[in-house]
Amino acid sequence: KQWYQRRVRGIVWAKHLFNQLFGEPDPDQDVSPDTADPEAVAQAGAVAAASEGETERKSTRQWVEESDYNPDLILHKMFHDDIKYLLTMDKLWQKRRPPVPLDLRTLPSGAQATNGSYALKDQRPWSIAECVQVFRDSVGELARVYKKDGYLSWDKDDKPAMDFVTATANIRASIFGIEQKTRFDVKSMAGNIITAIATTNAIIAGFIVLEGMKILRGDWDKCTATYLRREPTSRRKLIVPAALEPPKSTCYACPDKPEVTVTLNTQTMTVGLFEEKVLKKHLGMVAPDVEIDDGKGTIIISSEEGETEENNDKFLNAFGITSYTRLKCDDFLQEYELVVNILHKTQLSEDREEPIDFLVSGSVPPPVELPKLNIAVDAERPSNSSLTPKKRAREEIDDDDDCIITL
Repeated sequence: KQWYQRRVRGIVWAKHLFNQLFGEPDPDQDVSPDTADPEAVAQAGAVAAASEGETERKSTRQWVEESDYNPDLILHKMFHDDIKYLLTMDKLWQKRRPPVPLDLRTLPSGAQATNGSYALKDQRPWSIAECVQVFRDSVGELARVYKKDGYLSWDKDDKPAMDFVTATANIRASIFGIEQKTRFDVKSMAGNIITAIATTNAIIAGFIVLEGMKILRGDWDKCTATYLRREPTSRRKLIVPAALEPPKSTCYACPDKPEVTVTLNTQTMTVGLFEEKVLKKHLGMVAPDVEIDDGKGTIIISSEEGETEENNDKFLNAFGITSYTRLKCDDFLQEYELVVNILHKTQLSEDREEPIDFLVSGSVPPPVELPKLNIAVDAERPSNSSLTPKKRAREEIDDDDDCIITL
């Protein structure tokens, strides 16, 4: 996604850029817009279509290696040229604040430190000039290691890698008018670190190691689930082991590719109610993105604020959603993907005391039953009702008479 309104997406973008420059390249995660794509919208698409025959498409990795990892060229392309290209996509900025390309010529000559007293160095905000300088330094160091050792993997405890993501995310955030974060905050978000009591983490980590040793020894039957209780039990125990539960086939969290079936009335269930009641409240999603698996990529729910609000009051059937429609749901914040199979039913509360709006099960709906065939046999053909089943089957196989099949 080339634009965003949340800081965490900018951090993820920065990690993708790290991977494109120094990690194992993945074409599906290329962060730079394809300026040679004739399907781009508005003026950008027209420019691309006009130069389609002349432009040689290059991946980010190919381009950066040809430029010998020059940090200023990378800065100019990623934060100036690519942003100017995005500005030509008129429709993106009709309801949003347009980004402002980075101009290295207007930055102070030196890295200016932000005023203020901070307990830790990492908790001091960086100015854009500092971010640019840190970006240059980290790119130079990472490029040197990459040329020597090959593909790199991002690690929050690797100083050049962490500096690169912090500087990149903050420069990108300033371009889109988003609040910048300190290196400490970026490290917490990029490394999925949740503030907690260190002692409790150490206790749980110790139990994880003990269970891991059992797995390495092959003692699967001795593995347990250990719970740390908030209050002691009747036996004055805070740590309570329990037997492991086997995976459930109807669970929508256990499988590698989870699917769930939701039975509801698509004529009365709105998109807004589906998001709040089904996805967030029942399935535990936080910021879901929902796409209809129809080959067209129709998005009915977006985690970006204001992008699909006009859909909230529309009924599901307005988007062609009915029985056996598959919805691909992606919770970006939890890195959780789920396929929701829809079953349309007008009455859900016939045998229940309290009315319900939907039913959720962890199973995939059965295949659609084909309509039964009515076969009308030629009236002149003599009846074979007196034949035994074997003889009747043999006669039907050998018979060449034409028959009429009606649906």
